[in-house]
Amino acid sequence: MSAGVLSEGKRPSVFVSHGAPTLVLDDSPAKTFLESLGRRLGRSRAILCVSAHWETAVPAVSAAANPATIHDFGGFPEELHRIRYPAPGAPWLAERVATLLGEQGLNCEISPDRGLDHGAWVPLMLMYRDASIPATQLSVQPTLGPRHHLRVGRALETLRAENVLVLGAGSAVHNLRYFRPGGTAVPAWARRFDDWLADVVTAGDAEMLANYRDLAPDAAIAHPTDEHLLPLAVAMGAGGDGARGRVMHRGFMDGGLSMAAFAFD
Repeated sequence: MSAGVLSEGKRPSVFVSHGAPTLVLDDSPAKTFLESLGRRLGRSRAILCVSAHWETAVPAVSAAANPATIHDFGGFPEELHRIRYPAPGAPWLAERVATLLGEQGLNCEISPDRGLDHGAWVPLMLMYRDASIPATQLSVQPTLGPRHHLRVGRALETLRAENVLVLGAGSAVHNLRYFRPGGTAVPAWARRFDDWLADVVTAGDAEMLANYRDLAPDAAIAHPTDEHLLPLAVAMGAGGDGARGRVMHRGFMDGGLSMAAFAFD
């Protein structure tokens, strides 16, 4: 399921499910969707990627001028370890992010050399294969929960008017105990949570997302830990107060791994 996205004017904020690193190698509906997404979004001045795979105690943003491609995984084909995504960094954007968060009372550290982990470079490689758009990362704070990340996103809303793409990358459903490479059987609990999440996002109900652990069906099994849902909270927050999300893609792969994607504008 997908919908068009305007490529002119204020950038939408976007959440994508990044899947396993092999997403860049194997054909799938999710890969096809991400390959089309860059064209539909158009080119931004820079990309701020909020990846589930950079966890810190307080927000941190990378000022690396030439961010390395981080291969933060094991047990996958050697071919993946040879991949490089040589996008230029965006030190100016790191400073801007730190300023915006600081203005809202949020401390933000600047990392001088953090690279792009697979939560960032996997979708970026499919969206913008030429790696010509400056890109950097903002970390997540799993101990602080989704409400904190909605606040982070709201602090970054102004970036959308500055031609910066705020891209959250995690997973709408993420429990690696049920990861089955190539598996097509989707557990009923995964579908229930995924449907609930899509309803919450399209209703623009940030309060429901903030309290998902108490309100969502099968939340404990769909997300044993929070980190893969937190980038969605940042993207929703960056959409602005009351922003209703639009479904851009839904589907599962490798068993119960949701590949849902949403835009907020």
